[in-house]
Amino acid sequence: MPGDPYAKRLLWFVFVGSRGGLNRIRIISTIRERPLNANQLAKELDLDYKAIQHHIGVLEKNNIITRVGEKYGATFFIST
Repeated sequence: MPGDPYAKRLLWFVFVGSRGGLNRIRIISTIRERPLNANQLAKELDLDYKAIQHHIGVLEKNNIITRVGEKYGATFFIST
């Protein structure tokens, strides 16, 4: 990944080049320490649940995080 220009562009877009990048960084930092579900993330980061869902969707779409489980109780992990 260090030399992959696509990966660099993707990370730039997700974390810097679009609105919400700071919150996505906060989400990644939080689940890196311990995986949580969307409701737990909303409480931990003091963000609206719908905002968390939006950012999780962006991170999942770009294969940065992985969902384990179904629906409300799904827990999120950093993708490997």
